[in-house]
Amino acid sequence: MNGVVRSIAGGGSNALVEIECHTSNSLPNIVIVGSANRAVDEAKERIRGAFANSNLLLPKKRITINLAPADMPKTDSSFDLAIAVSILIAGGQVKNSQPDRIVLGELGLDGSIRPVRGIIGRILAARDKGYDSFVIPSANSAQAQLVPHVHIETVESLLAYYQAAVSIRPATTIHTLDGIIASSPTLSHGAENIDDIVGQDLAKRALIVAAAGGHNILLNGPPGTGKSMLAKALPSLLPSLSQEEMLQVTHLHSLTSDTYETPVVDRPFRSPHHSASPAAILGGGAMLRPGEVSLSHHGILFLDEFPEFNRAIIEALRQPLEDHTITIARVRDHITYPADFLLVATANPCPCGYYGSTKPCSCSAHHIAQYQQRLSGPIIDRIDIHAPIQDIDHKDLLNKSAASNTTVLARRQIDHARHMQFIRYSSSKLNSRMTNQDIHTHANIKTDAKTLLDNAAERLQLSARAYMKTIKVARTIADLDDSTPIKQAHIAEALQFRPPKHQLT
Repeated sequence: MNGVVRSIAGGGSNALVEIECHTSNSLPNIVIVGSANRAVDEAKERIRGAFANSNLLLPKKRITINLAPADMPKTDSSFDLAIAVSILIAGGQVKNSQPDRIVLGELGLDGSIRPVRGIIGRILAARDKGYDSFVIPSANSAQAQLVPHVHIETVESLLAYYQAAVSIRPATTIHTLDGIIASSPTLSHGAENIDDIVGQDLAKRALIVAAAGGHNILLNGPPGTGKSMLAKALPSLLPSLSQEEMLQVTHLHSLTSDTYETPVVDRPFRSPHHSASPAAILGGGAMLRPGEVSLSHHGILFLDEFPEFNRAIIEALRQPLEDHTITIARVRDHITYPADFLLVATANPCPCGYYGSTKPCSCSAHHIAQYQQRLSGPIIDRIDIHAPIQDIDHKDLLNKSAASNTTVLARRQIDHARHMQFIRYSSSKLNSRMTNQDIHTHANIKTDAKTLLDNAAERLQLSARAYMKTIKVARTIADLDDSTPIKQAHIAEALQFRPPKHQLT
């Protein structure tokens, strides 16, 4: 009797794998074939221990396990449970009543079933192939419930596989550990918000525009003026993740972390240090894992001291900033991860940081130009909003802000502006993702506003990309103003957020 069980491979391929078991009269042994690496081959010992400690009979025969397709490498331990179930079926101990069910899980020596990495991606891949019934470890259930339209059974041990499987309905609402519904707009009391920042009205306005339209932003100014505080206040302005966004974000994070029990319910805020390696930020490594640009998907990628990052990393951001995906290519494999993040970067105007401020600058003209050239023209062009940060008078630092509800009011504005964009594009696309066709169809620029933009583009020597990005920012400003057409005032404000001319050369 042969046992056949289906599973899904990890490692980014998410390919369907059939586990076939054949028993024959020979010396008792377990042989695993089908391009299995050491982690998969070691399942033999885990299965022996699990069967013994679960009081299940392991057939005293030669057991041959084939992982098909045999030419595709299998590299993780998530096939353990499927292999064990195929042995149970081949030994006649259980019936294969649901041959189209996907089985996932790693076995412990005591018979327990441990969680696996990337459960959401595997379920989604199997669902796309027509499979809607799954058996998974109990510890993966919280994340798996995010996937709609599937039937999931969770198990804690091999012995309980057919005895006490638990059915779970697809989740409609996800709750945080504190019992707060994640889809409701809440502000974390420990997080920064713009009410805590003194002055910097132009930069605060830039953050609101960036949050409303999903625009990348660069905060440029001397050290100690609040650039990092402004960047850390941006999450308080963004709306909560939708269930579909939770699904995508949780899947990406489960590929790199050991947290399998809970879904990610907050927008990611990733802030890698400038000494991080290209693989850490862009993705890659021996197992082709997502990097910071993908872990910040549907969230914020904060690059403090942007010019200090490796030049190769800065230039490699061109693809994700333009396409919102990143493709990692290696000799043996390649994979494309989503990377739809809001970039928030900070920079000093020169090596000492005080060029153009009230404090004296000790840098030569050559060093200032050399420092500013660390950010190339194509990267500068891909950043929608450039916000200058000014010095703050010391006497104002302890003054309590009169507008203590700025964050709440700003969130209402942002939510309304995003709702207008949802209606305009009939999707969750934001103004920063407008195509040229969208601009021609939906920009709705008044004649005098277009004349102002054309004249400014001539004087500022804007590239075609910068010209279009100015329109996108102006469209967001108009949405915040609850205006259908783009007016002169909206273009004028958008032009404030272009970089100074000396930074474009």
